[in-house]
This record gives sequence, structure tokens and C-alpha cells, in this order.
Amino acid sequence: MAAPWTIRTAYEALAGNKISSRELTEEYLARIKKYDQRIGAFLETYTESALAEADAADQRRKEGMAAELTGIPFAIKDLIMIAGRRCTAGSQALADYRAAYDATVISKLKEAGAVFLGKTSLDEFAMGSSNENTRMSQPKNPWDTMRVPGGSSGGSAAAVAADECVAALGTDTGGSVRQPASFCGVVGLKPTYGSVSRHGVIAMTSSLDQVGPLTKSVYDAALVFNATCGRDSHDSSIAKGVQHIDLAQLEKPIKGMKIGLPEEYFVEGMDAAVKDLIDAGIKKLEELGAEIIHVSLPLTKYALAVYQITATSEVSSNLARYDGMRYGLSVEAEQLLEVYQKSRALGFGSEVKRRIMLGTFALSAGYHDRYYVQAQKLRTMIRQEYADIFKHVDCLVSPTSPSTAFLHGEKFADPLMMYLSDIYTVPANIASICAISVPAGLANGLPAGIQFMAPAFAETRLCHLAHQYEQATDWHTLQPKLG
Repeated sequence: MAAPWTIRTAYEALAGNKISSRELTEEYLARIKKYDQRIGAFLETYTESALAEADAADQRRKEGMAAELTGIPFAIKDLIMIAGRRCTAGSQALADYRAAYDATVISKLKEAGAVFLGKTSLDEFAMGSSNENTRMSQPKNPWDTMRVPGGSSGGSAAAVAADECVAALGTDTGGSVRQPASFCGVVGLKPTYGSVSRHGVIAMTSSLDQVGPLTKSVYDAALVFNATCGRDSHDSSIAKGVQHIDLAQLEKPIKGMKIGLPEEYFVEGMDAAVKDLIDAGIKKLEELGAEIIHVSLPLTKYALAVYQITATSEVSSNLARYDGMRYGLSVEAEQLLEVYQKSRALGFGSEVKRRIMLGTFALSAGYHDRYYVQAQKLRTMIRQEYADIFKHVDCLVSPTSPSTAFLHGEKFADPLMMYLSDIYTVPANIASICAISVPAGLANGLPAGIQFMAPAFAETRLCHLAHQYEQATDWHTLQPKLG
């Protein structure tokens, strides 16, 4: 196989008839067969349909109808529906569920001629930061299989890092694209809330969930965003006038760009080796001509609490539908209440149950105003604080995660420690802005990411900065040794 394909290099090779989409797809199916027993990124693969889609892509190319994503092999987080395929959300509650329709992002990728290799593992209902909460197969980090790939889109990140696909889709509610991207040494983009449809994506937290790509380069992430963003009559949260990323802008220098350095993101608790990489990344930005400005976001310290109350409250509401009656796992019992209780007890894992109980408490009579309402007031204030900062700087820079990938089981028994893994990614979701994680180097032999944030719907500006940083380093070219 050639050097790991990016969407850009694969498109060029396909357009130049140096390789066919069938050959490219066969290469990736072979890699999955060879390596995924060890990595565990995929829950299932679609060999026959993938090859048929590849053949159709080759035909489109012969007819002069090919786009940049035509014939490109993708992996899809098993929270995103593909008609006729299982969509488990990593839960026993949906172990046998088959999607009745395509998610909008899948429809758009199909229109572009993408090839779907299969579905990837995730934390159950996207609730987790390590992919250890899955009720299905648990993926491993390709850089060190004793360590987690991050979560909840850990399977997608691991598949991209192990070069078992060209690109993948994940979802990001509090960092679930960016944090595993950091742990696995790939690029992870969280678009602005309201720019990419959530229709056909199993909901965790409806006011925060966002579909985003995991790729091998910033340019690739921009291509996937452009293919999947925009209006959808099935999703009323999509904003009007969502703009495609201007790919030509990515190639321009960033000299004179003002980059904010939030002091609240550089506090005790960050791994020293990670801090050294971020410091080096900031120095690189200065060398590229960017102006680094120290800023303060004092409400950031409340973001994680706001996130937990908001997320668990919406989880308790969204997961009420899995009652053992309408769809999903159903356990027979003499009384209706017993059907509910037994189906949910067997269908849900411990983290899902924990969040349902916390959310139900936060929404209960006597506590709704004290917790949920207060959290929404703070959320508005945090959003305004970020909007005010962006009047003075173009983008913000921070670590993606305070550490590199941790060992399996290291934080699993301590939910609070696990939640802190997302301390740097959660604020972007609360503020409804766009953010991206880009490889920043190796800390003690493990990947770490640098995070860039930009105002809502400023994906072009965000990817411009991220692409220029990426091209000035070679961290994105590093690959784990799989043998």
C-alpha cells in the first residue's frame, strides 16, 4: 500500500487513474482484516456494499461526474444511521436495531459518492471520554494498545490513526471528536452548532451534539465539512446561510492574525510534557507571524458544571423513549412497569444510568430552577464572554486535553476524573463556537493535540489557522507502528 492516503492525495490518484476506487477500497478492507482484531475500531464492516459503492464511484468518474469525496472510503460512528444497517449506539438497548433511513450527513456523503467501510465503536450513547463505556467491543489506541483511544468517538479516531480508512465521522457533545483526535494523533473538527444536520443521529444532548470529521489533515476535515454542512428541512436547528470553508483561504499566510491565549486553560494539572508541546506550538504560531495576546475567560471554570447539568438533563429526556415498548430491547414481564424497569436495567450500562439519574434529579420539582435553569443562565453568560473575546482576537489556542491517552481502567472507576478529561473541550460546545484539534507532537511517545477555537460559523478562519500550523510542522505525518 502507498503512504497513508488522505482525501486530497487519494482524489488526485483517482483522478489521474493511478488507482481505482475498488482497488483503494480493497486495500482498506485488507488493512481492517489485518489489524482490526488488535485495534477493535470497527463493530462491523460492509465488504460487499463497500465494493459495490466503489464500483459505482469508478463509473461516476468515467462519466466525468466525480467529486472530491467520490470513491473515498469512510468509517462511520455507530450513532449515525445508515438505512438498513445496525445502529447500536454502543448499547444493548439497541443491539438489534436497524436504521429505517439515512442520516442527512450520510445522504450527503452518498450524493458525493463516498464509500462506507463500516461502523465504528463508541461509548454507549456517546457518554464517555475513553470508549470504555461501550457495551460492544472496546477499541484500543493504535499508538499503545494498553491505552484508551479517547471517547466517545474512539473507534472512529482509532480507525483513522491505524489507517483503516481515509476519513471518519464522529460526534462531539463535549469534546468527543477532538479529545480522541488528540489521543490518537489525528485531526478532529467540531463544527459550529447549527451548521451540520443532526437528523438521523441518535441523540444524547440535543442542544450540544454536533457531527464532525476525523481526518489525517485539516484540508481533509474542511472537505468533509463542506460536503456535510448546510440546510436540512429535517433539522430546525440548522442556521440560515451556513458558509462552506473557503479552501483557497487555507493556503494564505497567517501573518498579523491575533491569537488569544486564555490564562484559564493553562493551570495546574496539565501534564508537563503536554504543556511543553503546546508552548512549542505557540512559539511556532509566532514564527508564522501571528500575534499572541494573553486573554482571560473567567467563566470558563463553570463550563464543566454547566455541561454536566445540561447534558444529563437532556440525556434523561432523550433516553426516556427506550422503554422496552416502542423499539429496542424489550424484556417480558407480567406488569407494564416491570417491562420498563427490566428493559432499561438490562439495556443500559452504568454510565448511562448514572447520567439519567443525575439529569432526572436536576429536572425534578424543587431542583429544576436551582440547577437546570441556573445552568442555562450561566451558559448564556459563557457564550457572551467568548463572543466578547472574539471582538479582540481572531482565534483562541489551548491544549486539547490535559494529558495523553491513559491506560485502560486507569480512570474508569472514578467518573469525576474521567469527566475532567474534557475540561478544555467542553467550553466550545457550551459557547456554540467551532473548534479543531491538530496533532502537536509526541509527549513521552504518545500523541497530543493543540486546540484552536474560532467564533460561531467562522470555520474558514479556524481551518486557515489550523492548516498553516499543520503545514509548518510534520506532526500530522507521524504514524503508529502496527507491525
